[in-house]
Amino acid sequence: MLHLSLTMGAGLLTDENNNSNLNVLSLNMARYTEAKCKLCRREGTKLYLKGNKCLSSKCTVEKRPGGPGMHPAKGRMSGYGKQFREKQKVKRIYGVLEAQFRRFYSMAAKDKMQTGAKLLQLLERRLDNVMHRMGVTESRNQARQMINHGHVTVNGTKVSAPSFLVKVGDEIVFLKETVAKDMVTEMQSNAKNIKVPQWIEVSEFGHAKITKLPDRSMIDQNVSEQLIVEYYSR
Repeated sequence: MLHLSLTMGAGLLTDENNNSNLNVLSLNMARYTEAKCKLCRREGTKLYLKGNKCLSSKCTVEKRPGGPGMHPAKGRMSGYGKQFREKQKVKRIYGVLEAQFRRFYSMAAKDKMQTGAKLLQLLERRLDNVMHRMGVTESRNQARQMINHGHVTVNGTKVSAPSFLVKVGDEIVFLKETVAKDMVTEMQSNAKNIKVPQWIEVSEFGHAKITKLPDRSMIDQNVSEQLIVEYYSR
C-alpha cells in the first residue's frame, strides 16, 4: 500500500501573470514515504526520482525490471489502463498529487494552447522543477526541500511554495549562504550532469533567469500527453 505524509500549508498556484485569484491552499509538503524505486518499477521506466542513482548501475529498474512485488501483474493493458498509467507517470515525475494535477489540467484545458502541451508547460514552470532544471538539485524532491526551508528567492523575495509558477523575466536565486558549505559542494557535484534547458539562462550556480516559456519541443520528458487528455475527457 502506498503511504503519504501530508503537511498543510498556504501555497501559490498562479498563471503566467501570477493572478491572485488563483491562490490556493496547497499540499506543499505532500510526499511519498515509501521507496521511490517502487514508483519507477510500477511505471516500467526510469522517472529519475533519486538523482544520480538513477544513472548508475545501482538503479532498481536496471536490477529488477518489471512491476513491484514478487509476482508483477502481467497481461495486456486496456486503453483506459494506458491512459491512467500515463497520468500516474507524469504525476510522479513532477511529484504532485491528484488534486494539484487536476488543477493544472483545468488551467491547461482553458488555455488556447494545445491542452497536453500546456499541461506540461505548467508543470515545467513549477519552482521546484525550475530549481532542478537549472542544475541546483539532482532531483525535484531535493528542490522542494530547499524551497520549503526558505533557501530560494524569486525576484528578491523568498518563496516557500514549490508549486509557484515562474514567468518570463523572473530571476531565481538559490541562497547558498544559508546552506552548509559542504552540502553546497555536494549539490554542485551531484547536479553537474544536468542539462539546462534553453528557456532557462544560468549565469552562475544558483542564479538563473527565465528567458521564455517552454514549448513542447523544449520539454524532454518521454511522455504521451495526449493519453492524459483522453483520460480526463472520458
